[in-house]
Amino acid sequence: MAGLFQDDATDDPPPPPPDGPGLFGDALPEAPAPVHAAAYRVLARKYRPATFDDLIGQESMVRILRNAFSIGRVAHAFMLTGVRGVGKTTTARIIARALNCTGPDDTGGPTADPCGVCGNCLAILNEREPDVFEMDAASRTGVDDVREIIEVSRSRPMKIRTKVFIIDEIHMLSRNAFNALLKTLEEPPPHVKFIFATTEIRKVPITVLSRCQRFDLRRVRVSELHALFERIAEKEGVSIQPNALDMIARAADGSVRDGLSMLDQAIAQAEGEISSVQVAEMLGQADRDAVFDLLEAVMGGKPAAALEITDRAYERGADLGTMLQDLLELLHTVTRLKSIPGLRDSAELPEAERTRGAIIADRLTVPSLARAWQMLLKGVGEVESAPDRRAAAEMVLIRLCHVSDMPPPGDLARRLLSGGAVPASPGPSGSGGGSGGGGGMTRAVANGAPAMEAVPQGPRLSGFREVAAFVKDQREAMLHAHLLHSVHLVRFAPPVIEIRTEPDAPRDLAPKLAALLSEATGQRWTIALSTSPGEPTLAAQGQQADTVRREEAADHPLIRAIMAAFPGARIDAVHDSTADDYGLPASPAAVPLGEPDMPDFAPPDAEFADENPWEIDP
Repeated sequence: MAGLFQDDATDDPPPPPPDGPGLFGDALPEAPAPVHAAAYRVLARKYRPATFDDLIGQESMVRILRNAFSIGRVAHAFMLTGVRGVGKTTTARIIARALNCTGPDDTGGPTADPCGVCGNCLAILNEREPDVFEMDAASRTGVDDVREIIEVSRSRPMKIRTKVFIIDEIHMLSRNAFNALLKTLEEPPPHVKFIFATTEIRKVPITVLSRCQRFDLRRVRVSELHALFERIAEKEGVSIQPNALDMIARAADGSVRDGLSMLDQAIAQAEGEISSVQVAEMLGQADRDAVFDLLEAVMGGKPAAALEITDRAYERGADLGTMLQDLLELLHTVTRLKSIPGLRDSAELPEAERTRGAIIADRLTVPSLARAWQMLLKGVGEVESAPDRRAAAEMVLIRLCHVSDMPPPGDLARRLLSGGAVPASPGPSGSGGGSGGGGGMTRAVANGAPAMEAVPQGPRLSGFREVAAFVKDQREAMLHAHLLHSVHLVRFAPPVIEIRTEPDAPRDLAPKLAALLSEATGQRWTIALSTSPGEPTLAAQGQQADTVRREEAADHPLIRAIMAAFPGARIDAVHDSTADDYGLPASPAAVPLGEPDMPDFAPPDAEFADENPWEIDP
C-alpha cells in the first residue's frame, strides 16, 4: 500500500501511455542521459615522470639514487634543490614509491625501479596513501606544524614499509620550526624518511643541510626540452614547427613544467599546425628570425631597418624590452660561436643558432661584440626604469647602430701613435682601410729612396723598463721576476746593459737575457755584471712611487676632509692612469698623442658636474 509521500510500485500498475497529444501539444521526446565529459588533465600532470628513467636532465642524481638502492644505503633525509619545474616534487614521489614498492607479486623490497602496479605504488601514485605526507611549507611555516610531523613520525606506518614526509619549499619554515625539526632529523625512527624540496637553498640553515643528502637538480637543456616537447606533441597528435618548439624551450628557462604549460597553451589556441609566429604572439615575443634580422641591422649600422623590425614586433604585441633581452641572449650566443668554433657542430644549440648565428659570428670581431654587449646590457637596465619602454628601447638600438662602424679603441690608439689616419670604418674583415693608415707595410726612406716594404723590426727598447716588459711579453716569468726584484741597473747603453744582481739571482741571468734580446732584435747584446750600486730595483722604485702618491693624496685638502669626516678610514690604493705596469711614470713615447695634462686631483674649489649626456659609454 502506498505511503503518504511515496507510491508502492509493486501494487499499482504503471500509468498507460498517452494516446494523443498532451495539453501543450505533442509529447516531448525523452531527454537523453547526461554525458559527463572526462576531466582534462594538463600536459604537466599527464606526462609527469613515474620512474627515474622518465626524468630528463638529472642523470647524475638518478645514477646516485640507483646505486644507493642497489646496495641498500638509502639516506634517511634528502634535500632536493633547483629552479621551479625541474622535477623536485616528482623525484620525491618516485623515491617514496621506490621505498615501498612490493612488486607485481607483492613480495618485492625497495627498488630503484618501482613496478607501478602494486597496491603501494598505485596508492602513492594516486596521492591516497595516508603514510606518505606532503606538506607545503609556504603555507604551514610554524613550529606547531613541525611538531605535528614529529608526533606522526613516532608511530609505525599502517600498511606500507616506510613513512615518507615530503616538505616542499622548506626554506619558508620559521627558525623555531627548523630548530624543532633538528633532533628528529638527526635521529629519525627507522621507518621514516624525509624528503625536502626548495628553490632557495641559501635560506636553509646549515644545521639542516648537514643532516641531509643534497641533490642539485640542474636546469634542463634547451635541446632536451625540445626533444621532450616534440615527443609529447606527437603523442597528442599535434603538428608544431621546430622553430616554435625552440621558442617554447628557450622561454621555459630550464623548467619542464613551465615549458609544458606553454605547449598546452599553444595547442589550445592554434588551429592546424602551430607556427613560430603564433608562439611568438602568445609569449609576447618577437620571433627568432626577427631577432636575427635585428642583430644584423644593428651591427650593420642600419637604424631605419632596425626600427622597422621593432615597429612590426610592437604591432604584434611584443614587448620591446623583452626583445632587447632576446637580442642580448643572441649576442652572447654569437660571441660563444666566435670564441669556440666547435659549438657550430653541437646539438645543444638550435639549428638557427648553429647556421645563421655562425655566419654572423664570422663577420664580426670580438671587440665589436664585446662593445655591443656592454651597451646593450646597460640599455636593458635603462628600459626597465624608463617611463616609455618603447622609446627607451629604440634609443638603445639607435646608439648601437651609430657605434657599429667605430674602430676598436686599440686600433685608434695604434693609428694615432703611428701617425696614421683613422679610417671611418674597420671594414668587413675588421682590418681597417683607407690610405695612409698606420697599419700599412710601407715607409718613407730618409735618403729620398722610394717607399719599400718594411722589414719587420724588433721591439723598441729605450730603457730598462722596456727590456723588462719585453721579457714579460715573451712569457719568461722567472726571468722577468728576477729583473723586477733582483737586478739593479748601472748603465743602459744599447746594445750594452750594465747591471748589479742580488745574491738570489740565478747565475745564467745575464747570458739568458743577452740571448733573448739578440734573437729578438737581430743584433748582439752584451749584459755586463758590475759591482757599482746602481739604481734601486724596479720593484723598489714602484713601491717608492706608490708611497709618494699616497703621501700626496693624504695631503690633499679634499682627502683630509674625507678622513676627518670618516674616522678610521684609510687610503687603500692610489691609481695613476699614466703609470706603467711597474707603478712608475710612463715614458713619453708611451703616452698617447693629444692626451691632456690632467691633474691627479680636482682643485679644492672644484664643483661637481653632471655626466655629459651625449657621451656614449660602450
